Amino acid sequence: MAEFPEDLRYSEDHEWIRPGNELIVRVGVTDYAAEQLGDIVYVQLPEVGDSVEAGDACGELESTKSTSDLLAPVSGVITAVNQTVVDAPETINSDAYGDGWLFEIEIGSEDALDGLMDADAYAEHADS
Repeated sequence: MAEFPEDLRYSEDHEWIRPGNELIVRVGVTDYAAEQLGDIVYVQLPEVGDSVEAGDACGELESTKSTSDLLAPVSGVITAVNQTVVDAPETINSDAYGDGWLFEIEIGSEDALDGLMDADAYAEHADS
């Protein structure tokens, strides 16, 4: 059963966002998404310094089942990427909300998170 931590915000595309240090937020994919994808075997992430727009493809996740675009849940500039998941993609399956994070984005304002779901709303979305 997938879990949805209360301290995170969620996108309709199954990414989580952890509000962090001022305007820098951490992004990953949910347990639910990892379960749906199956064993993740390859990760392509955006580059530090890339500008991304919410909803646009900014990377790729490849699993034993399929390849999926990684969509930016918010607009901003990439400030960090998690080399661990590039070197060991299975980390996303085993620790989606911890060591399996994907990248960090500097957002323009905290209002950028307003359109995202809380854990309860995301749980309903994932069940639908």
